[in-house]
Amino acid sequence: MTLRSSDAPVTPLTVSDLFATKRESLELEVLTPEVPLDGVIANPDISSPGLALSGFTQRFVAGRPQVLGETEMTYLATLGAVELRLRLATLLSFEIPVLFVTKGLAVPSVLTELATEAEVPVIRSRVTTKDFFFRIKPFLESALAPTTHLHGSLADVYGVGLLFIGKSGVGKSECVLDLVERGHRLVADDLVLASRRGSDVLIGRGHPLQRHHMEIRGVGIIDIQKLFGVRAIRQQKRIEVIVQLEHWDETHNYTRTGLDQETTEVLGVELPQVTVPLNPGKNITVISEVVAMNHLLRFSGVDSAKAFDQHLRSYLEQDFE
Repeated sequence: MTLRSSDAPVTPLTVSDLFATKRESLELEVLTPEVPLDGVIANPDISSPGLALSGFTQRFVAGRPQVLGETEMTYLATLGAVELRLRLATLLSFEIPVLFVTKGLAVPSVLTELATEAEVPVIRSRVTTKDFFFRIKPFLESALAPTTHLHGSLADVYGVGLLFIGKSGVGKSECVLDLVERGHRLVADDLVLASRRGSDVLIGRGHPLQRHHMEIRGVGIIDIQKLFGVRAIRQQKRIEVIVQLEHWDETHNYTRTGLDQETTEVLGVELPQVTVPLNPGKNITVISEVVAMNHLLRFSGVDSAKAFDQHLRSYLEQDFE
């Protein structure tokens, strides 16, 4: 099953955005002032040109930001003037949104000259190459992560990110409000921005304008942080379990044992899903806490449903012997 969602508008990351955000932490300076920093970075993979500097460009991937560290700059220093110009011109003929030089290394004038002609900005960083990659990779992966909008309420329950989904008016916000009152934390209500990190991690957060407000029918808009304090909120949380709330339907065959676990997919990430039917008198808050604790138990290697099933089967086998 794939959870219905709507793709969030992708905000392009420009070289100017990157420079403004990481200027201080990476100690950046622009070496090609004539080149505008309006190029778009679409690929979070940042790399060094490697063999492309020696003329082997068959495996060179265009579109990635490139980094020249001490190894690359030392190699370029061994080339003659004609060959140096040829190698740099070949490299800059590819689509490169930005070219970084690390460790505060001196940059030959031919590099800035050719980069200016090719309209490739050259930015120097004073940090080491290792630290540069270490600091910029998470930023690029976060800024360019696949993102979508989810209609639901996200809460941190015992450290487990529970995303409550269901039809409008089913009681998602009220359930999360009760969880907050019991000491758990709200991440986002009604609109959840979900982004994928890596291949199997889904991070949820609220819209910046929404903050930690909730709409409670009959009451209106409330501010959770001001009502319950900072301990009642989180800025973001990994989404680990989908809790589907729906009104009781006698014709629906709800799971009784938990042996056949439902799953749903968001941005290519498969997540466990629990469907909870609602009827008068059911304590959905306690059930939500049990869902979180059961997930923690399964994560530690204990599956209560399977353990009970195995125990029952063993008992029946002994009884028939």
